[in-house]
Amino acid sequence: MDTLETRLETRELRYFVAVAEELHFGRAAERLGMAQPPLSRAIQQLERRLGVVLLQRNRRGVRLTAADEVLLREGRAALDATAAAARRTRRAGGADSPGGPRERLVLAVKAAASHELLRTLLDAYAAEPDSAEIEVLPCGISEQGQLLRDGRADAALMYTPWNSLAGFDSEPLTTEGQVAVLPAGHPLAARATLSLAEVRDVPDLPLARWPTRGAYAPGPGPEIHDQTQLAQLIALGRTLAVVPASARSWLWAEHTAVPVTDAPPVVTHIAWPPHSRSLTLAALVRTATRTVRAAAR
Repeated sequence: MDTLETRLETRELRYFVAVAEELHFGRAAERLGMAQPPLSRAIQQLERRLGVVLLQRNRRGVRLTAADEVLLREGRAALDATAAAARRTRRAGGADSPGGPRERLVLAVKAAASHELLRTLLDAYAAEPDSAEIEVLPCGISEQGQLLRDGRADAALMYTPWNSLAGFDSEPLTTEGQVAVLPAGHPLAARATLSLAEVRDVPDLPLARWPTRGAYAPGPGPEIHDQTQLAQLIALGRTLAVVPASARSWLWAEHTAVPVTDAPPVVTHIAWPPHSRSLTLAALVRTATRTVRAAAR
């Protein structure tokens, strides 16, 4: 059973997460906008209440313990949940106020992706009676999950096998193959099809590297931060990429797309937090699935 001594306050979690991420009390205090002594005292009080050593201090800074790793993971999740609740409450509050604006949903979409699907979905939903206002939030590579967790987005278009759907509810919308996007003048651009082995072994065109869970895999290819950077590096003959076939919509004249026959299919999902009870969000999901299935027929 929880007691008053073992309950954690949001303020304490913010303090601890800042120190654990910075690994330095001085930098953490600066980040929090406070003096270092009260921050140190707050962490010491937290350690006494929990009965564990959370941070190993030395002259060089701070080292995390096993207990730290647990509290850091759980603390981030709790702070995300608190922020998410506040953001979603503010968005819903206006719709409940007399004369206030209609309810608004935020849909996170990777920049430059899913043009046709997104246009079809938004048009179909706008035609629904009592539809909410949809704000499209462009995001970077693999950012959709964090936007859902911290409440900046109510739903997101996510793509397997690249995006993890763990911790979310989701519905599949479309499935498509993949293409290799190459500089138009490269010899491989004249091929009718390619294999994954072939695109992974092009000495003058190393595969672009995408972040997975915040980290880039090792390799000679450039680290890609956004779609515009990728398009430019391919046009300059510095890299190639294997992407969903629908990416043809953003290709430049300097690009050529060649189907990769053995690449795994890419499934586009609409995903949302599992605890959501929003009828408006449920209506958006129903419209998305119904519209896509009707188009497939």
